[in-house]
Amino acid sequence: MKILIINGPNLNLLGSRKPDVYGHKSLDEVNEFIEGYFKRVKLEFFQSNHEGAIIDKIQQSAREYDGIAINPGAYTHYSYAIRDAIEAVAIPVAEVHISNVHGREDFRSTSVISDVCSGTISGFGIYGYVLAVQALAHQIKRNGQ
Repeated sequence: MKILIINGPNLNLLGSRKPDVYGHKSLDEVNEFIEGYFKRVKLEFFQSNHEGAIIDKIQQSAREYDGIAINPGAYTHYSYAIRDAIEAVAIPVAEVHISNVHGREDFRSTSVISDVCSGTISGFGIYGYVLAVQALAHQIKRNGQ
């Protein structure tokens, strides 16, 4: 089983951007943390600040991966293009947010991608990625993929 983890804009600044909200670990440290939980699931990581690069990666993913965990960052709130790319691929996608987006500014509680994802995990810090991969692995196995 192979799962792609996509991180959107500004997540390359983890560890230095608002550590009180997003934690003190760098993106590389977060990726290592996630990998530490999985022995039988192959994980690959992708981060981009560019909407088109994220869309290209999602479109390519159906040929290479069994599922996607995505933290689209600010694109969560307005990228219908990312939403459409997720809807177009025939693999399960989990939406992940490090912070509790519903406990922050009002605009952060609106997601244009949630309805095309299998589920959303929000507010559990970087452990949310682990929960997303576990949920995807369960869904993939249940669906016999």
